[in-house]
Amino acid sequence: MIYKQGEIVLVPFPYSDLSGAKRRPVLIVSNDAYNASFPDVVVVVVTSKVAKIDAYSLTFDSTDLEIGQLPEASLIRAHKLFTIDQSRIVKRFSFLGAAKLRETLLLLRQLFDHPALHQSDKALQAEKA
Repeated sequence: MIYKQGEIVLVPFPYSDLSGAKRRPVLIVSNDAYNASFPDVVVVVVTSKVAKIDAYSLTFDSTDLEIGQLPEASLIRAHKLFTIDQSRIVKRFSFLGAAKLRETLLLLRQLFDHPALHQSDKALQAEKA
């Protein structure tokens, strides 16, 4: 089964002492071409602990979903990023709407921003010389 960018899925999350795991929601942020080509997906954490908002988190609720419902407002934690094998996904949960997915991807872009990304190839070549 191939998962899509923007899907919110449930995955097993290990306890910090590794004694077990609990199912937690994550948002798939890797693009569909990547997801179809590799066995893993790139995801960010979703949590209902909205009090912990920071510069790399976004709030969302059921109105931001194309498919599915949320029991309460939640946070997308764009800086809590990891990969997981698609076979470890337990369940499809919902699908994030295009506007909120775009906001999330822009946050990821900010997270990885670097001055070199804003220079032309010519300027980078001159810097190397």
